[in-house]
Amino acid sequence: MDIDSVLAGILHDTVEDTNVRNDDIEKIFSKDVAFLVDGVTKVSKARSGMRNLENYLPQTKDNLSKLLIAVGQDIRVIIIKLADRQHNLSTLQYLPKEKQIKIARESLEVFAPMADRLGMGRVRMQIEELAFSYLNPIEFKKLKNIMKKRLGKSTRKLGEVRIEVESELKKHNINFEINGRVKSIYSLYKKLAKVDNNIDDIYDLMALRIIVDKKEDCYLVLGILHSLYQPMISRIKDYISTPKPNGYQSLHTTVITPNKQIVEFQIRTKEMHKYAERGLAANFHYNEQKTTKDYIKSKKSSTLPANMQWITQLQEVVSKLKKDEKISKDQLNVDLFVDRIFVYSPKGDIYNLPEGALPLDFAYLVHSDIAKHAYSFRVNNKIYPFDKPLHNGDVIEIITRKLSLPKQAWQEMVTTTHARNKLRSQLRQIGVIGMITNATSIIRRKSERKKQKEDLATKE
Repeated sequence: MDIDSVLAGILHDTVEDTNVRNDDIEKIFSKDVAFLVDGVTKVSKARSGMRNLENYLPQTKDNLSKLLIAVGQDIRVIIIKLADRQHNLSTLQYLPKEKQIKIARESLEVFAPMADRLGMGRVRMQIEELAFSYLNPIEFKKLKNIMKKRLGKSTRKLGEVRIEVESELKKHNINFEINGRVKSIYSLYKKLAKVDNNIDDIYDLMALRIIVDKKEDCYLVLGILHSLYQPMISRIKDYISTPKPNGYQSLHTTVITPNKQIVEFQIRTKEMHKYAERGLAANFHYNEQKTTKDYIKSKKSSTLPANMQWITQLQEVVSKLKKDEKISKDQLNVDLFVDRIFVYSPKGDIYNLPEGALPLDFAYLVHSDIAKHAYSFRVNNKIYPFDKPLHNGDVIEIITRKLSLPKQAWQEMVTTTHARNKLRSQLRQIGVIGMITNATSIIRRKSERKKQKEDLATKE
């Protein structure tokens, strides 16, 4: 991290826990350091008095809105806060049980997804693991024991595979390093829920990770592995040509060895591995743009790297909060916390959307004027309905007509705050919302008059 972040990390509790004021920090260090410390302090204050996550929503000035506004102003605030949270979890045993549960739940539902959005895999995993151990200690211990037994049986066999692979890669003069990766307990818990708790259907309890110098070597290694072992075709994943929405890149393949052992391999470059572990914090340069706000101003949403587009969506949520507009829990989850997908324009431009997004969400992310005249959609060269969710990797073509205009029914066919705001603005411009509001008022007045007549008749 940059020096300002390091200083703010060290100073982050001073305003809360001592008589030092933010003005003092600005005088002694710098305006930027004071800004970051103030941001982290606001995030901490947002948590005070919180009893459950239902209250951790932007319904008042003293909750999640403070967190989002702080993050929206400078992404370094949340990176410092994630480091602080990771440390807090490591000392959670000294707090009363009620506080343990509260902090653990908040960590799992708010901070771990934030770490994931920033691509900070190592921090996310540590937060999830520690939080889960307090939220569900019985299940945590049970799965830990299962992992221990399973890994004990397979470690020796995996060692043999590793030696065989090392020997073959050396023959091809590839510069590499190879190590083992053990699945986290919380990841195992989530995966088991998807396979009816049948652990035999989980093949990646332990994986071998091969790290090379160049992207070309990743594909070369993949070919070598497939010449040695039988690949499970359905489990080959290329996250290099199509990165995950948080920027993660790697090749994944699962193979069956001659002695019927199933082994997963992950293949990536050193740079990809660094990003997978540390995410946005891996190479953090703030020389040209000091804040997220400046960065967003300098680029349009659609031209941001796809894994960073969620930051502009965060900005829109922040904008609504600053205007005291309420956002439902469901809407907040859609905008910030659900899994993301990548979709493509016919030209190959990448767009980042929440899972479950609909074609109009894509259209409004591309450009509101294009969305305004959307007549139909073609997804993967087939006509696609307005109300059907998009999927990761879809190629979407927007078919427009000049005379086509937004309809009231479209409000049920958007999921993101961005699309909803743009659509409502357009409906107001063409008078649709106003007309409907007037019609509703007329119907309500007629209904009230009818009720009054009925009441008078009853009294008589």
